[in-house]
Amino acid sequence: MKKIIILALGLFAATAANAQDIRFGVKAGLNLSNIIKDNGNNNFSTKVNPGFNAGVTVDIPLVAGIAFTPELLFASKGYKATTALGEFTQTSYFVDVPILASIKVAGSGLNIVVGPQVSFLTSTKNKFDNGFGTTQSQYNEDSDRFKKSLLGGVIGLRYDINNKFDIHGRYALDFQKNNEDGTSQTPKFKNQVFSVGVGVKF
Repeated sequence: MKKIIILALGLFAATAANAQDIRFGVKAGLNLSNIIKDNGNNNFSTKVNPGFNAGVTVDIPLVAGIAFTPELLFASKGYKATTALGEFTQTSYFVDVPILASIKVAGSGLNIVVGPQVSFLTSTKNKFDNGFGTTQSQYNEDSDRFKKSLLGGVIGLRYDINNKFDIHGRYALDFQKNNEDGTSQTPKFKNQVFSVGVGVKF
């Protein structure tokens, strides 16, 4: 995964070196993550596990009103599940690489953002609370329990307050399941995340 991240950074740099009028930026925000359960042993209800996202962005104008806006983000995702025995919380940490296009709505600061996203798993933390005590387990990127990379998509809106600051909201969904052989301990699911945040361009 480290090689893939280095490759992504290299792509950022190479693209920037060959473009004019580019602008770099930083962004951070709140993730409201949950899952879409697959068929199988998934007889439990889930709810949102709040998290975060933060990282860097590049804004590369292509033609009037359209820009190429890739990002490199560190993000937390996951879900909470209520069971008869207690509450289970799973939090996973990813390096997300959204490869986005920004389409400006004429006459306003509003932009539609859309594009694919590749997510690279770094670690997963499970916590179970039965009301009497808490147990935790953690899996790193070397574990074979989860897929190491997932392809997904992003769609959302960004409002440019001025030429430096913006606010944005978006929805991201993984197109692939977290694993192919789900169990009651590791069910099959797809991550979905609603997020809001702010960005600053330089």
